[in-house]
Amino acid sequence: MPRITKVYTRTGDDGETSLATGERVAKTSKRIEAFGSVDELNSHLGVALADPACELEVRRVLQQVQNELFHLGSDLCVPDEDKGRMPVPTIDEAHVLALERAMDSWQEELEPLQNFILPGGSRVAAQLHCARSVCRRAERDVLRLAAEVSINPQIVRYLNRLSDCLFVASRRQNRSDGGDDVLWDSHA
Repeated sequence: MPRITKVYTRTGDDGETSLATGERVAKTSKRIEAFGSVDELNSHLGVALADPACELEVRRVLQQVQNELFHLGSDLCVPDEDKGRMPVPTIDEAHVLALERAMDSWQEELEPLQNFILPGGSRVAAQLHCARSVCRRAERDVLRLAAEVSINPQIVRYLNRLSDCLFVASRRQNRSDGGDDVLWDSHA
């Protein structure tokens, strides 16, 4: 567990930051963009979790996901070629399968989709839609990074599944709040 004694270091004032290996990279690098988007996603989940109306089972899954997103960040923060000498928590297939199990369970209780859904409904459901769209951006950022360097392929699978899970979680949340999904009106 890292021990953080000071929040500021002044080492980033020149537009660079350090990876876990100590390597200095531009704050605008694709690697930093990727885990910056993951960090933003985690913050959106924190907003949803801060709302007391967050449904219990959705809350349980989101709390687990927040920890897994830190695993994902550490997975991205150490280049693959350095993981042999610097083992870090990573994302693996078990994390992806857990998201699939949650979605499968929740979908059994939801009405089948008959139309596209607009982001909205309850406050928590709307926040989950925000998180879903940030998750999609994080996935794109990771794919741009993966086009240049080797990364753990489970990261892309996880983010892809997580965005789907957040969509289903928003539907579950709306149902729990006694509301309906907001359906797209293609004739409006």
